[in-house]
Amino acid sequence: MRPAIDDAIETLRASGVPSPQADAEQLAAHVLGITRTRLALTAHLSPGELAEFHELIASRARRIPLQHLTGTAPMGELDIAVGPGVLIPRPETELLLAWALEELKMRRRERRPIVVDLCAGSGALALALAHACPDAEVHAVEVDREALRWAQRNADDRVAAGDTPITLHAADVTDPELLFDLRGRVDVVVSNPPYIPQDARLEPEVAEYDPPIALFGGRDGLDVIRAMIPNVAALLRDRGVVAIEHDDSQGATMTALMAERGDFTDLVEHPDLAGKPRFVTACRVTRHRGSDTGRYGVR
Repeated sequence: MRPAIDDAIETLRASGVPSPQADAEQLAAHVLGITRTRLALTAHLSPGELAEFHELIASRARRIPLQHLTGTAPMGELDIAVGPGVLIPRPETELLLAWALEELKMRRRERRPIVVDLCAGSGALALALAHACPDAEVHAVEVDREALRWAQRNADDRVAAGDTPITLHAADVTDPELLFDLRGRVDVVVSNPPYIPQDARLEPEVAEYDPPIALFGGRDGLDVIRAMIPNVAALLRDRGVVAIEHDDSQGATMTALMAERGDFTDLVEHPDLAGKPRFVTACRVTRHRGSDTGRYGVR
């Protein structure tokens, strides 16, 4: 079995796949129906399994995303169904998820927290939060119909598995009337919005397979975020918090955008797994004359 995997690694490396060993091993594990960590305990692939493995490797070498081939992407403790027409959740978003879970851990002691996921895509963030915090009331907002179909599929799967249902909303996060009934009541807002600058050069897996509506945010990547921030401020209760993912070139701009409003304090830039700025967090405060609402830092 190991020779087959080693050959696959070389095939993927020659095709420019960024993580050839991890992908080859993950596809072998997928064919066998086991976790990647158990591959060393398996001696061989059957002829049928080997043929399937070779076919998957050939597809990955054509830069079809790994997650389209396995049908899932991880988020927190969940495997989320993904495929053509919806953004593939990335490992960087796991860091935003971890931050939100810490916030919810503190807030759920006082009341049933309300969470809103803006630009929910497949529903990955919202569903991971609902799974980890079953007492939370979780809402997910997405405008794209194809992404909503994936989110509904994933939401139905989680209900079947016994998780608390989430509420899906087909809506535009920049709409001034967004979630009007929730205004001033939300404890935590999370968002992985479109933030890539329009002329950015992307890997084939992203450029050819992720939907453009989930990727691009105008010339500087911030069109959706700029229009969304007033809605974030309107939704959050006093001392409610928000985390917004962004491009690694936008950290300082993001904190400045939020500080300018005067609605947010405790702005913090958080790095991703590579140490680059990846998401900004802030706390919503009721405006008071002379209050220090613009301070922010880096973690």
